[in-house]
Amino acid sequence: MEIQRDPAAVRELTGRLRARGRRIGFVPTMGGLHEGHLSLMRRCRAENDVAAWSLFVNPTQFGPREDLAAYPRDAEGDMAKALAIGMDLCFAPEAGAMYPPGFQTTVEVGLLGGPLCGPSRPGHFKGVATVLCKLFHIVQPQVAYFGQKDYQQSLVVRRMVRDLDFAVEIVVLPTVREADGLALSSRNAYLDPPARQAATTLSAALRWAEAEFARGERRAAVLVDGIRRRIAAPAAVAVTIDYVEVRDAETLEPIDRLNRPAVAALAVKIGRTRLIDNALLTP
Repeated sequence: MEIQRDPAAVRELTGRLRARGRRIGFVPTMGGLHEGHLSLMRRCRAENDVAAWSLFVNPTQFGPREDLAAYPRDAEGDMAKALAIGMDLCFAPEAGAMYPPGFQTTVEVGLLGGPLCGPSRPGHFKGVATVLCKLFHIVQPQVAYFGQKDYQQSLVVRRMVRDLDFAVEIVVLPTVREADGLALSSRNAYLDPPARQAATTLSAALRWAEAEFARGERRAAVLVDGIRRRIAAPAAVAVTIDYVEVRDAETLEPIDRLNRPAVAALAVKIGRTRLIDNALLTP
């Protein structure tokens, strides 16, 4: 696996590969690789001539009180995992290479960045869109892979690609979960055993909503209330709900009755760790 840190070198390399007709797949990551990331890499490896990924903890998507300094980092372990899958190219730049002195151009994401995680993470999706814009230009993939767990992010990326005419296909794969239902996340490493147990209520609450929806419940307020009550059950650690909402699956606009595809999405702090999860509800 080739490891490159210089954006210009990567762009020159992938430009030559594309000129030779090679199809490049790309998995952007911030490291801390788990089975969710690896499932994206396997799909990328299976479907493309060249399988590329990035290892970059992007500072612009962290707020002033968020966990940039403490974010899980294990570059050596991440490289070994990617190599075992057969990834061809790793782009692992330093922050100064991505945001050199004088950098000032960003990507505004519009209405999709407003609800759900928007209020509690101001500037987050602007940081995500900006770094992905740069990564797509540098790596030049024909296809890029994302996970459904970061559902709002996937919508933001798809909209950016559509609105700014990127020649890249966005593939979103299902959330990968532990045996007890907890969605895999790099931040799960922060959870001690009591918090880890409490975190299972998130997926359990979403499974309840899916079951109620399958039985014919179409009132968003009923589903939201039921999810909240199941998350707020007594636990050995502090459980603080940031949001639980049911929204239109494409626009994230509020929805009262689920007569079109919707998403039930939540963000909850378990102790000091903020976790997100979602479930698609399609009539």
